[in-house]
Amino acid sequence: MVGKKLYVGNLPYNVSSSDLEQMFAAFGAVQSAQVIEDRETGRSKGFGFVEMGSDKDAQAAIAGLNGQDHGGRPLTVNEAKPREDRGGGGGGYGRGGGGGRGGRY
Repeated sequence: MVGKKLYVGNLPYNVSSSDLEQMFAAFGAVQSAQVIEDRETGRSKGFGFVEMGSDKDAQAAIAGLNGQDHGGRPLTVNEAKPREDRGGGGGGYGRGGGGGRGGRY
């Protein structure tokens, strides 16, 4: 079962949030579409998130857009993972050595 929130990666830097919304509207109702921008420069970071109206729409969008060429780059479209899941039980990658501070592990 796919959640309704999708991660969209490898976006051309000129794609805006409204472009993203239009791209996904072909597959169903888009509740929100946001290209993530650099806080300092306001430039796109080349990825974003789209929330679809239903799981079925989200599945259709993944099937229809993942790997599709957009502006010369293959898009990455998959289910956005909830933040809580990151780094949980995956062998501790990315904990970066300085993990012992405070002794609360």
